Amino acid sequence: MRTPFHIVVVEPLPEWVRSFYTPELLPDNFSLHWLDEGAVTEGLETIGGADVIVTGKQRITAAMINAAGPILKLIQVQGRAPWAVDLDAAIAAKVPVSFMPHRGAIAVAEHTLALALGVYRKLIPGHLQTVSAAYKDLGMEPVLTDERTIAFNWMRFDDLSELYGKVLGLVGLGDIGLEVARRARSFDMEVLYMKRTPIPPEFEKILRLRYVSLEVIVTQSDILSLHAPHTPQTESIIGANQLAAMKPTAVLINTSRGGLIDEDALAACLGKREIAGAGLDVFRMEPLPTGHPLMGLDNVLLAPHVGGGGGGGQKGMASDVITNITRVAQGLQAEHLFEPTERAVWL
Repeated sequence: MRTPFHIVVVEPLPEWVRSFYTPELLPDNFSLHWLDEGAVTEGLETIGGADVIVTGKQRITAAMINAAGPILKLIQVQGRAPWAVDLDAAIAAKVPVSFMPHRGAIAVAEHTLALALGVYRKLIPGHLQTVSAAYKDLGMEPVLTDERTIAFNWMRFDDLSELYGKVLGLVGLGDIGLEVARRARSFDMEVLYMKRTPIPPEFEKILRLRYVSLEVIVTQSDILSLHAPHTPQTESIIGANQLAAMKPTAVLINTSRGGLIDEDALAACLGKREIAGAGLDVFRMEPLPTGHPLMGLDNVLLAPHVGGGGGGGQKGMASDVITNITRVAQGLQAEHLFEPTERAVWL
């Protein structure tokens, strides 16, 4: 290993995230340089001595790869956004590229689909009515089952649905939105997305995503899922007007931030059955206050902000990246390497 092994992070990470990196990279063995956002000239000069370049969404261009020269051993992407690197330039320079799955984003993506399935399959009403023996109100009695004799749908739900063939609309396409899109493919869903800056058309085709406006996505989605940050621009991005434009059979999912939704408008909409339901993991006030208008509705599934799983997604990502870099520093092959054939089957 060349000492110190030089790492340049071009992603403008906040200080609290940077703090996860420095304790594990001993200064005698590694040097770590953080490139501030927009510092292109400084970036090219600094990258010239880099053994590893780390990014997330900040694109690694051909100019950066060429500036690094033959000393560059790895481009490490935090997450799986293929547009974060000029892959043709990396292949031409024979620089390995690793796309590290983001454990926190994966946890939220799984939770997103769990909420959608929970609403579609009426898991909470089904559980409550099963344990309370609500079938007795329908004049039913238990019977011994066999292969042919069963009590299918004994609570007589008439509006169960499947994810198969549905239109999923993603408001935001960062690490989490991309992981949701990957999983939606398993359900044969059509995926629409909207974000401030559309992804390159090449990757829309590869990932089978279609960019649309907010006005279109709220009208065409069977499941509208929110994955945008909470900013002044996204404050109450889903309000009364957007809810009124949704299909009456549509479901709204929010695993992002509560401020993206006008909760009073949503409660009124759900109470009037103007949309089919909602699955919410995040709220304007957390924990959700007693007596909140969303409580007591039978077409909403509420979770106590557990989409991130056990937590520590950013710390886990830093640990995974450092482990991969250490492998390369020791002369081993990095994990999660991109293969050129993946371009056609990225998902």
